[in-house]
Amino acid sequence: MTILVWPLLLMAQSKIAVYDSQAVLNALPDKAQAETKLHAFSDRLQAEYKTLQADFDKKYAEYQAIATDPATPAAIRDRRVQEVQESDKRIQAYQQQAARELKDKEAELMAPINAAINAAVREVGDQMGYDLILDTAKTPVSYRSSNVTDITPMVMQKLGL
Repeated sequence: MTILVWPLLLMAQSKIAVYDSQAVLNALPDKAQAETKLHAFSDRLQAEYKTLQADFDKKYAEYQAIATDPATPAAIRDRRVQEVQESDKRIQAYQQQAARELKDKEAELMAPINAAINAAVREVGDQMGYDLILDTAKTPVSYRSSNVTDITPMVMQKLGL
């Protein structure tokens, strides 16, 4: 019987806290700066996409102009079809590449911010002696007793907010 009670006694002594990483993140001025940089990067990618799309539209219009003209040799029509298809493939490849680059840029910009938040959470956890800290923004908490402390304000204070 003692063996079954021991883990329950250990759990009863654990200090648990929660914090809201989204609230902390939204309060950081660095997040706004990162978002501004990310939007500028996205705008550059979008401008490149528009250039590729304009090229595709031009090639497609040229193809349509000769597609039904019986005087246009089949070889020219076939070459125009091939140009349109190649242009479409370039657009699709660019979209995939741009999506990867945008995701990588976001990770690059957010890495130091997330590291600072994580360091502040660890520091608060160490100072206050918490055994477990849950992020309510990422892990839904179905129930929370009065024994659980919300350390969001302490984390924000560590970050100078």
